[in-house]
Amino acid sequence: MQFTVAIDGPAAAGKGTISRALAQEFGLAHLDTGLLYRAVAVKGGDPVATAQALLPEDLARDDLRSLQAGEAASRVAAMAEVRAALTEFQRSFARREGGAVLDGRDIGTVICPQADVKLFVTASPEVRAERRWKEAGEGSYDDVLAQVRDRDARDQGRADAPLCAADDAVVLDTSTLSIAEAVAQARALVAAKLGR
Repeated sequence: MQFTVAIDGPAAAGKGTISRALAQEFGLAHLDTGLLYRAVAVKGGDPVATAQALLPEDLARDDLRSLQAGEAASRVAAMAEVRAALTEFQRSFARREGGAVLDGRDIGTVICPQADVKLFVTASPEVRAERRWKEAGEGSYDDVLAQVRDRDARDQGRADAPLCAADDAVVLDTSTLSIAEAVAQARALVAAKLGR
């Protein structure tokens, strides 16, 4: 069975949590595509060459979740050549037998426009900054909020594959939802599409 769930949204909206929960519940493979860009940024060197040579084990580094890695990832993700180098890796993952959930910024619009289910997970910048600040355990809330707003501007304003909801995506605002509530809403959409 090939079944693809595309989950997009800005940083700290909850798309990773929802993606992992859906993958586990429905027995689908999961790819956090942001890790690809974080790995390219953290490995250093020429970003395009690094992206072209990226290996699955590069995604297992323990330094990919820092605020610095996220900021650096946002910068390399704005490079069209880096995005192009990582596109086929993502598309191949999405087509794997058994199905897959991919989360990122352009899954439903660029990587998998024919995905079976498309979600755009969002939340207010203030809520997302608080989540990111608590998750990272570093910096000040005000600094993290400024970083969230800057990153949103970069992600939404880049010329190549800007962050936006696909026309046929279901928008899920998690600002006032618990994790369980957000996952339940996403689960219901996938279950309906699978006929379960």
